[in-house]
Amino acid sequence: MSDLAKATQKAREFRQREQDILDCAQALFIEHGEDKVTVEMIADKVGIGKGTIYKHFETKNEIYVLLMIRYEDELADMFARIDMTEDKQTLVREYFTFRVKDADKYLLFERLESKLVADGAVPAMLEKLHAIRSSNVDTLYAMVEGQIKAGKLADVPPSWHIAAAWALAHGASALTKSGFYTQFIGEKEPFLDFLLNVAVRMGNKQVLGKKPKH
Repeated sequence: MSDLAKATQKAREFRQREQDILDCAQALFIEHGEDKVTVEMIADKVGIGKGTIYKHFETKNEIYVLLMIRYEDELADMFARIDMTEDKQTLVREYFTFRVKDADKYLLFERLESKLVADGAVPAMLEKLHAIRSSNVDTLYAMVEGQIKAGKLADVPPSWHIAAAWALAHGASALTKSGFYTQFIGEKEPFLDFLLNVAVRMGNKQVLGKKPKH
């Protein structure tokens, strides 16, 4: 094997190990709670030494942010697969399902971001996360604006439609993880199907009333 081939393989193995670390860390954070998970626990789950973790990440905070960046990148990939100008229903279904299908992961990232912002930790990495998220929001904004101009959505600020979709997905995630409300609403899947149908209709022009002043 040539030196170049060896270097390429080494780089590929490094990237794969980094993804393995992120996968195992995420699973542990969800299972035990991020505050109880140590670097040693992550290393043990991956099957590597603790020192190897530090070849990839300086702190757990970096792992937190890279998990969130990966999540936002997955959302961007989802948007790229959908015709944003024509298929509002598919977009709403995909977006809602993406947010709610793994509520544990979604709620974990909500907690982690709140902690990092409050602590002022890894600001440069958070800035990168927010840049990716802003790009995703811009994509949604353009889609919503086009649907408003086409007369398919109520003529309110596009940010209202986006915030309403986020609020519904956020609430659904929280409800499915609430010991009290899971008993109150009954079976999870029929409830989520009901909410998905609400999400598809939400904001349609014929559903809402007059245009508000803004």
